[in-house]
Amino acid sequence: MKRYFLIISAILFSIVLQAQNSSQWRGQERNGVYNETGLLKAWPAGGPELLWKFEGLGEGYTSVAIANEKIYITGMQCEELVLYVLDLQGELIAEKEIGKEWNTNHNGTRSTVCVNDGKIYIFNALGTLFCLDETTLNELWRKDIISEFGGRNLRFGMTESPLIVDDKIFITPGGTQHNMVALNKNTGALIWSSPGLGTPSAYCSPLHISGYPVPIVVTCMHQHIIAFNGNTGEMLWSHPQESRNSIHPNMPIYSDGFILSTTGYSGGTWLYRLTYGGSGADLVWKNNDMDNRMGSAIRIGDYIYGSGDRNNNWFCIDWKTGETKYRVTEIGHSNIITADDMLYVYSERGNMYLVKPNPEKLEVVSMFNVTLGDGPHWAHPVIHRGVLYIRQGNVLMAYGIKAR
Repeated sequence: MKRYFLIISAILFSIVLQAQNSSQWRGQERNGVYNETGLLKAWPAGGPELLWKFEGLGEGYTSVAIANEKIYITGMQCEELVLYVLDLQGELIAEKEIGKEWNTNHNGTRSTVCVNDGKIYIFNALGTLFCLDETTLNELWRKDIISEFGGRNLRFGMTESPLIVDDKIFITPGGTQHNMVALNKNTGALIWSSPGLGTPSAYCSPLHISGYPVPIVVTCMHQHIIAFNGNTGEMLWSHPQESRNSIHPNMPIYSDGFILSTTGYSGGTWLYRLTYGGSGADLVWKNNDMDNRMGSAIRIGDYIYGSGDRNNNWFCIDWKTGETKYRVTEIGHSNIITADDMLYVYSERGNMYLVKPNPEKLEVVSMFNVTLGDGPHWAHPVIHRGVLYIRQGNVLMAYGIKAR
């Protein structure tokens, strides 16, 4: 019995280490779901306790990445991309200038840091992918994705957060010959390249789907959603997704054999059913009401929650039918994540809402105003070990949301 207990303990410890050894944009599954429990179901009148704040990040909209008891976040200082490493109490451990950053419009950093197997990956808005040693922060390699693969930058700069699966980094130059590429995460060497549709990228971070005959990598390009074979780069399928300005910043969401895609600028929300073992996809429905600009959406049960763009509404949509259950104006443009059966909604007005999912009506439980920092409220919140992290311009805030 003791031997079996030791084996089980070792397996569980290995799983915990593996979870701590990596970070992803919008959570481990890149879907905005944070597997936390025991969180407050209502906040005090002035909001949850502000545990600490870190000022001086510079310009940027990146979210925090948390791995191995450390917080990683980037900002721009005097046109330089700077990586900040903090402990979980908000104390600065290290900072390092990495290279140039976007200084053309809506200045600052965009892509969230990815920590994986002892390495740190940072993609700047100018199209350069950096790989650093996690311990020393020394640069191991860099890759100019745009110039090397014949891509072109976008009006607001590259915003893609790197996707790493096994030994591959998937990234989207958006060139005519090298539409999407897979690189070796240790060396930066090219593993495969796909011409895809040969159209520019569209601010979208890719999604990996396993459990099918071949691994599937899905992203949005200029005016399409597109899927690749993750092993070879073969294009599996694509569907038109028209949007004004060709801006598709929201990652697709996968659930139970279906893929949801939502985009702003008069786009809409689409649901596709994977067919033929994932090598095909059929359109199930399109909803023209919810056109989420860059805050993504959340599925809870049989319903989708998120905001619209042109109408500035908040929506609940039936996952199975695409029917709009309700639309309201109280929240407006916002980012959304979920944990412990509650929605955390950070609006462009600077309000942080705690919302109980309800397909019949908007049910705001608590709200507080984020007053620190400057610039647009665009960074997506993160929840880790009962702490809610909010980045607003040059300030990172940590709020205690664990029930006592």
